[in-house]
Amino acid sequence: MNPAKRYAIFERLRAANPNPTTELRYRSPFELLIAVVLSAQATDKSVNKATERLYAKARTPAAIARLGVDGLTPYISSIGLFRMKAKNIVALCEILLRDHGGEVPDTREALEALPGVGRKTASVVLNTAFGQPTIAVDTHIFRVANRTNLAPGKDVAEVERKLTKFTPDEFKLGAHHWLILHGRYTCVARTPKCPICIIRDLCEYKHKTKGEAPPLPLA
Repeated sequence: MNPAKRYAIFERLRAANPNPTTELRYRSPFELLIAVVLSAQATDKSVNKATERLYAKARTPAAIARLGVDGLTPYISSIGLFRMKAKNIVALCEILLRDHGGEVPDTREALEALPGVGRKTASVVLNTAFGQPTIAVDTHIFRVANRTNLAPGKDVAEVERKLTKFTPDEFKLGAHHWLILHGRYTCVARTPKCPICIIRDLCEYKHKTKGEAPPLPLA
């Protein structure tokens, strides 16, 4: 895919959604961090239900550390891998209190040193909480990047490298959110909704689903 086409794709996604953000509900960097840790192999909807109950009881590292693993578990038991996540979250809270004054650090190195925080989680927090132009790659973004030929790669790391390299700077802050939302609601896994896709004519997928194309967005 050439640079002009990549630019046009992001330009249209921005026009349709000028201020994209996560669908996870949060009111602080800490709440976002916990929500993203919980979201691994879980839907944002299920995480929001769990955190709504949890944050009504405990919304700071100190409060969750006081709950402990046994106290935290009932609040997140509806989410996959909840036992492991409960252990990681309590340990994470203790480290934030001990090493970071109870605040979420704003560097990748410090974030990835926390239990349960990998590269993708750190990238989401850096981007969404701290406004850094990171591009986290999940299953939706991996699919969209490969299907459209925007940044094809054999694994998540390669797709991230290509997106970081080829995404114009003005779009890097929003790229993660635009692509994940596009994959979640339009370029879905089983049968992509090509007839309603605003980048249909720019996408290089060879097996587009049939139907009437939508009008192009106004410039």
